[in-house]
Amino acid sequence: MLALLKDPTMNLLTSGPYGLIFASFVPFHFDIPVSTRFRVFGVRFSDKSFIYLAGLQLFLSSWKRSILPGICGILAGSLYRLNVFRIRKAKFPEFVTSFFSRISWPSMRSSPAAPTRNVVGGVPSYTGRQVEASALVECLNSAIFLQFRTYPSPVPSTTEPPEDSIAMLVSMGFDRNSARQALVHARNDVNAATNILLEAESH
Repeated sequence: MLALLKDPTMNLLTSGPYGLIFASFVPFHFDIPVSTRFRVFGVRFSDKSFIYLAGLQLFLSSWKRSILPGICGILAGSLYRLNVFRIRKAKFPEFVTSFFSRISWPSMRSSPAAPTRNVVGGVPSYTGRQVEASALVECLNSAIFLQFRTYPSPVPSTTEPPEDSIAMLVSMGFDRNSARQALVHARNDVNAATNILLEAESH
């Protein structure tokens, strides 16, 4: 894309891991199953919807400067999934992989696998790709969070949360007491409180 735009200084493209993030959205869409579905004011959502919305915000954040690398990332992820030109067999030389495998990176240390989880609705349990799926979701969450630090600081608010905000969270299926506490920690920001409740449920 840089060659086609004749832009070696990257003035037309925004900096950041846009290609990697949006390439990861392709396996996220096809390989990560939906475990929870719910309605908000008659509109259907799933537990994956918030990541899609955050990705859309990132995609449109700098208009053309972010849309172009985003499209390139989605295209690269699609080509890899379709195994065009047998791209999945392309590997780093063995001496390169052995060199990096000997380096002890703190973020690459293996963590214990989570227990098997059955998806509601008669869908078979997924154990083979569970660790890979969890890592992919964590990667997308971390990358988007680094691009947009939208969460307010977790300082409890001194004002009581509005009743309509609590009712809105309760209508989404959350416990009233949990919704109130989340609003207090989010300083009465409904969006941030929703994210806090969803993260608490995922753990």
